[in-house]
Amino acid sequence: MSRRRISLRQELPLLVWLVIVWGALWQDFSPGNLLFGALLAIAVARLFYLPPVELSGRFNVRHAIPFALMFLGRVVVASFQILYLAAVRGPKVHNAVVAVTLRSHQDLIVTATGHVISLIPGSLVVEVDRSTSTLYLHAINISSAEDVENLRNEVRDIEARLIRIMGTNEELAIVRAEAAA
Repeated sequence: MSRRRISLRQELPLLVWLVIVWGALWQDFSPGNLLFGALLAIAVARLFYLPPVELSGRFNVRHAIPFALMFLGRVVVASFQILYLAAVRGPKVHNAVVAVTLRSHQDLIVTATGHVISLIPGSLVVEVDRSTSTLYLHAINISSAEDVENLRNEVRDIEARLIRIMGTNEELAIVRAEAAA
């Protein structure tokens, strides 16, 4: 079975990441070790089929920095909320599994959204339906329909921020149209 040739521009982020991981695993970032890591990365990328990650070709630093700060803030706030729930409310806390349908059908955006949500304490992605771009989240402290809607809005806000950072132009137009409405 032959596969479509992937351009170096498309494969370069994967190769660079594999070289960085190689250096970190060996705790050695010497030129010789990184060169060997690069050769190994190229061999892995050529021998083992990995579906290509479609990059939009855009990355907006102006949106990335506020996103990083927002993410760190949400991690801190959520950590204290979880501490409060564990120490004060205990077993009276209600949980739920909530389905959130995303705008994007790009694997990169769906995956990034899922990872960001999972890294914020209080929710965890338990399933992803790629065909419909739906994330199924297990969330803590969900006791009403309003809580479910707030969680969905938070996830879609994170997705919109990620689209502003690295989504396609079409997705960016959808996010801008929603914001204008």
